[in-house]
Amino acid sequence: MSIVVLGFPMDLGAGRRGVDMGPSAMRIAGLRERLEALGYEVQDWGDLPIQVAEVQAIEDPRARYLPEIARATEELAYRVHTVLESGKMPLVLGGDHSMSIGSIAGIARYCQEHQKTFGVIWIDAHPDMNTPETTPSGNIHGMPLAVSLGYGAAQLTQLLDFSPKVDPANVVLVGIRSIDPGEKELIRTLRIRTYTMYEIDRDGIFKVATDAIDYLINRVDFLHISFDLDSVDPSVAPGVGTPVPGGLSYREAHFLMERLAETRKVHSLEVVEVNPILDVHNQSAEFAVGAVASCLGARIL
Repeated sequence: MSIVVLGFPMDLGAGRRGVDMGPSAMRIAGLRERLEALGYEVQDWGDLPIQVAEVQAIEDPRARYLPEIARATEELAYRVHTVLESGKMPLVLGGDHSMSIGSIAGIARYCQEHQKTFGVIWIDAHPDMNTPETTPSGNIHGMPLAVSLGYGAAQLTQLLDFSPKVDPANVVLVGIRSIDPGEKELIRTLRIRTYTMYEIDRDGIFKVATDAIDYLINRVDFLHISFDLDSVDPSVAPGVGTPVPGGLSYREAHFLMERLAETRKVHSLEVVEVNPILDVHNQSAEFAVGAVASCLGARIL
């Protein structure tokens, strides 16, 4: 398979600066070389142009930098759609998690046009299911999954002129351990399949990964993996903007990615929230590159 790398250097959706450098950090960490070593043809389409915070005003404190995030995620949606139409796999590098609004919209449009069903495995410390009404911060990187499910600001939910982008029955959350009250209510209302760190601690990553995959594998034609680096414990990946103790271990994260690769249904992948400013010798970006490689077929033996 051919892979197209798309960089989304945005930190407008986050509360801390720096994740706009995430795409460069992962490239420096040898992303292309790791994927070519696995036999992939890799094309890098570069980074989308995004306006920095310093030249913008915050029009709505409940949805900070909404106009530019809406514009940029719509452009990303078209690019992801173009990659899929060309028969290639999009690998999108963030940037904060608001990026998913665009990547999921592009995938949804493609699947809609080709009569395919798709599911999302959301690997994250946070469910990112706040709305402008429930957000404690106004940061849109805490809203992308809600937006993709049809909840939130119309400028985002109506991207590409349809909503919702994904059926809640086809979404699985993994690694969750920090949930706001409004998010808990929406998860329960929509009955989103959720595996918190409690389930991983109790049952082990083998059972959780197997259950999550078994739940989705016969429901969908197409798996999208959204991997937020803060799903991993900060001792493994310190370079994230919203670290939460008690996350996935090095091997738990790799095992999950390896099991996903075995499904042969992963057709798109995104990695978000790599923050080089908070990192140590680029170790978080290097870990992220290794996790991507595991999701795309790398094995110990």
